[in-house]
Amino acid sequence: MLSVLRTSTSFVFTACFLATASIANASSGEGSNTAFRMAVAENTSASDQISEFYRSNGFTPLWVGDTREHAKRRAALIKALSETERHGLPAAYDVQALVDQMAEARSVRDLGTVEAQLTRIFLSYADDIYSGALRPASIDDGLVRKVERRDANQHLEALNTQGAAYFETLIPQTAQYRALMKQKIALENLIRQGGWGPTVPVTKLEYGDTGPNVIKLRNRLVAMGYLKPTASPEFDDALLAAVQAFQTAHGLASDGVAGQGTITELNRPASDRLKAVYVALERERWLPRERGERHILVNQADFSAKIVDDGLVTFETRAVIGKNVHDRRSPEFSDEMEHMVINPSWYVPRSIITKEYLPKLQSNPNAVGHIQITDRSGRQVNRGAVDFTQFTARNFPFAMRQPPSKSNALGLVKFMFPNKYNIYLHDTPQKSLFAREVRAFSHGCIRLAQPFEFAYALLAKQEEDPKAFFHRVLNTGKETTVKLDKKVPVHLIYRTAYIGPKGEVQYRRDVYNRDAKIWDALQKAGVALPDVQG
Repeated sequence: MLSVLRTSTSFVFTACFLATASIANASSGEGSNTAFRMAVAENTSASDQISEFYRSNGFTPLWVGDTREHAKRRAALIKALSETERHGLPAAYDVQALVDQMAEARSVRDLGTVEAQLTRIFLSYADDIYSGALRPASIDDGLVRKVERRDANQHLEALNTQGAAYFETLIPQTAQYRALMKQKIALENLIRQGGWGPTVPVTKLEYGDTGPNVIKLRNRLVAMGYLKPTASPEFDDALLAAVQAFQTAHGLASDGVAGQGTITELNRPASDRLKAVYVALERERWLPRERGERHILVNQADFSAKIVDDGLVTFETRAVIGKNVHDRRSPEFSDEMEHMVINPSWYVPRSIITKEYLPKLQSNPNAVGHIQITDRSGRQVNRGAVDFTQFTARNFPFAMRQPPSKSNALGLVKFMFPNKYNIYLHDTPQKSLFAREVRAFSHGCIRLAQPFEFAYALLAKQEEDPKAFFHRVLNTGKETTVKLDKKVPVHLIYRTAYIGPKGEVQYRRDVYNRDAKIWDALQKAGVALPDVQG
């Protein structure tokens, strides 16, 4: 028997000991075969899918055979289990105990027990790395994303067909995931070395200032890589550029003034940024593996909406997201955009009617006069003939609609991906909101700063002159639905840590406190940061 060493390399070699202790060589005869089957059956009885897989393939082993492929599978599993922390996953597997169990196998029945154990552990790992260790809906009611999950039979059939190569395909194959992995390692190394050093007093520092606080600001930015080392006590051009670069990378107004908001973000320890990266890795595992060659990406934490073609951002605009109150936060999910509506009417959601407009109508029947009140047949109701005080939120019988106009709450165009949450992208007459740093003001839908340009970009795939087409329809003043020839996947995400198109690391504030909840859940599942905080 090979001795068991404590390094991941030796784990891989130790796992291969079974190549000389296969079912075929351990003993011979039907009795041995039966003993193996009984051991596998007994140890997989809790899972119908696993039991059915083994029954259907005649209890042919995935792990304990004597072929080179069986050895490669065992080695790949041990290696993968030894590296879960590298992916920001919980260290949920006692790899040494598993290696010991394999090393101590003495009989065909023991091999059957090992076979079943390796399968159970493989399936647990495969689910974590492929779909994430957490269930989003259990963490926050805005996490309504349906995560792609493969059942046990799918994983086992793929392993049986693809062999050890299947392990690599379980890991998200996106450039974002790979870049986040690199940032995770960089931050962990930084934290072990003490982080970014002393923090900066929360004050206001700007161009032309001098003194010890300016030096502390300079030193912090040097440690973060935004500035070359220098001992100057002056807030000069170089420091101004560094502050602006930091602000841009953290979603702050890049005015070059180190005020309270900028210094607060500057003082966040590297451990806070590492937590955001851990959460981002988990969120990346939740996203669909196939995003779409062309897709729309709305990052709520970044207040942005992008069109992505073949991995490249081809259009980007500022966005307003739902207000940070319980019933207005924008949810996270994926769907497909089917059409746009030019000159839309706004059909007021029931929640807004009963919570906001009904109380106003009860005080003054002529309130919200820009909104039409309609009956169930769509006929406009005479406000003066209705006693609104007789109604409650439960029995209010009318609908409300704002006709197309420049002052319409949806602006002049909306982009539809029909969903049960009644969320879509749209124009807005409240253009001033896009100048704000934190843009969480809507009832949940996503407002776009450049909706016309967004429409042109979408229509470019089907119209020779998309701008002329759009304005021709717009100028009619009539509510018009324009179908997209090809549906475009839409992904509403929330990412406080991500990697920009040039490889630059970007961080954003956790405006909905969702990432904090996810981090807490990851910790409870067994994820831990390096011991030294920085």
